[in-house]
Amino acid sequence: METTATATEMKNNFGKYLDLVMNGHEVIVTRNGKEVGRLIPKAKSITFLTDSLTGILKGTGSIESARDEALREKYENID
Repeated sequence: METTATATEMKNNFGKYLDLVMNGHEVIVTRNGKEVGRLIPKAKSITFLTDSLTGILKGTGSIESARDEALREKYENID
């Protein structure tokens, strides 16, 4: 489950959002209507990293294609 919070809400109610993350929820942080970050449970971050590397480790991807995809994802929404 995802919850969205503005940076100000996050600042003023950090404990509330930390509890949500500790209970398995993901919190999307926005500023001026744009996503600036996410808080995710530790287990999910480990799964995300593992899933990201799976294609490379299985030989179904390459480091170059993984790098290109990561750069595309990182910079495609920057204004």
